[in-house]
Amino acid sequence: MGGRGGHARTRVTWTCHDVRVKVLVVEDDPAVSEPLLAGLQRNGFETEHVVYASQVAAAAPNVDVVLLDLGLPDGDGIDVLREIRRSSDVPVIIATARGDETDRIVGLELGADDYVVKPYSVRELAARIRAVGRRRRIDSSLATGRVTVDRAKHRVVVDGTEVELTAKEFDLLAVLAEEPGRAVTRQELFSRVWDPVWVGTGKTLDVHVASLRKKLGDPALVETVRGVGYRLAVDEA
Repeated sequence: MGGRGGHARTRVTWTCHDVRVKVLVVEDDPAVSEPLLAGLQRNGFETEHVVYASQVAAAAPNVDVVLLDLGLPDGDGIDVLREIRRSSDVPVIIATARGDETDRIVGLELGADDYVVKPYSVRELAARIRAVGRRRRIDSSLATGRVTVDRAKHRVVVDGTEVELTAKEFDLLAVLAEEPGRAVTRQELFSRVWDPVWVGTGKTLDVHVASLRKKLGDPALVETVRGVGYRLAVDEA
């Protein structure tokens, strides 16, 4: 499947948490791409595979997540990432052998949603793909009784009234609304709302939660889970 000599496509349709997720694998080494494609399919993803940097721009608009290697036969993956970000907001996970901190920072600052260093397990990669897919999927509307979060329109409605939130407050609420009642750790919130390699202070999260509670009109909607993080209250009714 898909060596260096051409453009291989795999179109096996599965469902992933009831949502079809298509992953574009940009990888030129068949020793990596073949087991990776098979593993992703076993984990419920639809896959497409390209081996050249020049093929990514045409394929990226048709997928939900791009899994991008940096060392490609006809160019550098960082340049591919720049090209994607000029025209698309598709989630991009860099999966590469380059593990230096500088490479990570450059990739994330240029718009990558996550950065994974080889070797990695397919299970870990599948979990990361699902995470960025949840975070960036623009056609989802999350409803939990009193609260509705519409990602497509970037709107939040509480008890029938629209609430104006900042971008970070919206992202924070959207993460909590994915699984109402689940305690989301502080680390996960920092990683998904701010940056996978967050270096700021813990107060940033607490300040945003306090502001979010005030704007939602009921502090009890966002519950503190002591020693863990926060959760969106479940509407028992």
